[in-house]
Amino acid sequence: MSHNFLLAADPDVSPTTVTEPSADVTTESRPGGVIGPIRRRTVDTVLIAAGVVVAVVLAVAGGLLTWGNNFAEDYVGDELTSQNIFFPDAASLEEEGRDDLVKFADEQVTTGDEAEAYASFINGHLESTADGLTYAELGGPLGEARDALTAAQEAGESEETIADLQAEVDQISRTRDTVFKGETLRGLLLSTFAWSTIGRIAGIAATVAFIGAAVMVVLVVFGIIHRRRTPALN
Repeated sequence: MSHNFLLAADPDVSPTTVTEPSADVTTESRPGGVIGPIRRRTVDTVLIAAGVVVAVVLAVAGGLLTWGNNFAEDYVGDELTSQNIFFPDAASLEEEGRDDLVKFADEQVTTGDEAEAYASFINGHLESTADGLTYAELGGPLGEARDALTAAQEAGESEETIADLQAEVDQISRTRDTVFKGETLRGLLLSTFAWSTIGRIAGIAATVAFIGAAVMVVLVVFGIIHRRRTPALN
């Protein structure tokens, strides 16, 4: 819009036209890619950096898990080998009704799976030794037998009666000691099997970690290629 102003003080001066600035004129231009959407190259850079970090973490985790797997397997193997534990022959196992263990016949216990199998073999003997009673459960019968022996001695029972009671105490005590040793060995073998299993799981996890690291490396390479092909301003 224009306005004409007539200067009354000087009639010789011609009217002057003053034009207002147009509302469509931009007073300040925006540099491309600075204020506005994030640049695609910036996004690629962030994703590439994150991929590198993840790949490194997975590779380190895989290395540690591999070390744990090797340590567990070596430790279990060395400890079991030093014990010189062997399975009975096939005929003996079949005679005891342990057909499930025939595949281990005459083998030395050197692995976690073999340790678990031998623990099962021991458990079968324990069940037949004390009618399924554990070391703790045998404490009751042993205490009763000792009380009966003490009472007979105090009552002045015959030597034959006291000898029979003493034999009963000794028998239960020996059985309890045998069960204790068997339970202890069985527990150690099962603990060995557990550590072997943990080592095996660590080995599987290490493989997964290395695969994940390899996948991330491939993605990082693709990200670098894409970034190079993207214009500087996008």
